[in-house]
Amino acid sequence: MTEVVPSPDTAVIISARDEGERIAATVTAARELPGVDLVLVVDDGSADQTGRLARAAGATVVRHSRNRGKAAAMETGAEAVRLLEEGRAHPDGRAVHRHLLFLDADLGETALAAAPLITPVRDGEVDMTIAVFTNRVRLGGHGIVVKLSKEGIKRATGWDATQPLNGQRCLTRSAFEAARPLAHGFGVETGLTIDLLRRGFRVVEVEVDMAHRATGTDWRAQLHRAKQLRDVSRALASREPTVTKALDSLKPK
Repeated sequence: MTEVVPSPDTAVIISARDEGERIAATVTAARELPGVDLVLVVDDGSADQTGRLARAAGATVVRHSRNRGKAAAMETGAEAVRLLEEGRAHPDGRAVHRHLLFLDADLGETALAAAPLITPVRDGEVDMTIAVFTNRVRLGGHGIVVKLSKEGIKRATGWDATQPLNGQRCLTRSAFEAARPLAHGFGVETGLTIDLLRRGFRVVEVEVDMAHRATGTDWRAQLHRAKQLRDVSRALASREPTVTKALDSLKPK
């Protein structure tokens, strides 16, 4: 039986800062995903060769002169894709927009396993997919931040997320636009989930065999988690005044 190859309809957007060790492998894998005809890397103020290595691997690169955070990089990437789509129209004159697949820069070769995130969106079954890693390498912000996000999403929408901070997501252009402006920084995933569910968009989780680089326990990792806690708290506070209840629930009994 001949395999049906999807028509090009998906852009991959990768936010990256100082990911010179892995960005080339991530871009190479992403370019091989069925139906992907554009891989765009947003170099978010890197001090290393991330941008150059991404371009050499075949990505289109947009650079922030200074670090502006994950949400800003996602917005920049989506806008760059839109600009590149100008002049790309359906025969009846309608604009043709790609689906947007957001991937983290440190996935390396495992980015190739992102195909199942695209299919339900491509088939019109859902508006956004969220990855659930079957390989449970510790995600940044595990523990207290994950619990805060998970309980906040459930209270705000009734939906029980498995990996609420997972940044590997595919969504339609219309869903992305409906969620703008995105929540600041590391609160983007939590805010995106709540905003789309509240607006009636269809969201599902999809298991994938992908993995991040393991999160460390040094002071840099602790600072990263502190920023996540701050940004997720802000995202929830702006969406539900009772966010303090979630914070209180995390305190030792």
